[in-house]
Amino acid sequence: MSRLIARITQFTRSPQGRRTIDSARRAAADPRKRAQARSLLGRLRGRR
Repeated sequence: MSRLIARITQFTRSPQGRRTIDSARRAAADPRKRAQARSLLGRLRGRR
């Protein structure tokens, strides 16, 4: 398990990882995207 965490940490420190994190932060700040995510999670929870 620690190897997986180390690989994730390594990715987040890479330029591609930083771009991915910045993109996710921008999407999380957008009210429309946030509403879409809530809707999707609600549908996924409803199936269980």
